[in-house]
Amino acid sequence: MTPTVVRTIDVPAQKWRNGGGATRELLAWPPGGDWQVRVSVADIEADGPFSAFPGVERWFTALQGGGVELTVAGTVHRLQRGDAPLRFAGDAATSCRLIDGPTRDLNLMLRGTGGAMLPAVDGQPWLPAGSACGLFTAVAGRCSVGSQDIEVPAYALLWYEVAPPSLTFNAGQRPAALIGWWLSAMAQ
Repeated sequence: MTPTVVRTIDVPAQKWRNGGGATRELLAWPPGGDWQVRVSVADIEADGPFSAFPGVERWFTALQGGGVELTVAGTVHRLQRGDAPLRFAGDAATSCRLIDGPTRDLNLMLRGTGGAMLPAVDGQPWLPAGSACGLFTAVAGRCSVGSQDIEVPAYALLWYEVAPPSLTFNAGQRPAALIGWWLSAMAQ
């Protein structure tokens, strides 16, 4: 149960075709092109439409900046740092309006598998419901799995291809309005 640690800063940004931002793909699992789980961090620099992903369940949460208003299938959702993640269909017509300048967000995409994005609570154990899981955190800390402690840098993904029975994230004394998000995937 050795996890993979992916730091956002180590992943090259891929500019969007529409020029409105860039994405850093932290994980495409399983590897090899036909992913079931995709985790990415996006820097949104301008208002505009989201790309359509038919057959994909999307989860979105704001990490930095003033946040966004997403219009998904005609319904407006205001998302700022610390808000619960939004779940929506990847093929729904979706557009984005920046609230107060550029923003950074976390995206979880699921195709052919179930899963969720849930807020992590500092010091509280989490029992993954899926066969694979991960933690994305905006602050540095320590993830405990049984007797193993793993240092997790800020803005990094800790990914387990085989989910352990329990994980606990501790940010220590750092103030953290947003600590992290548990990501869960279930093979079908």
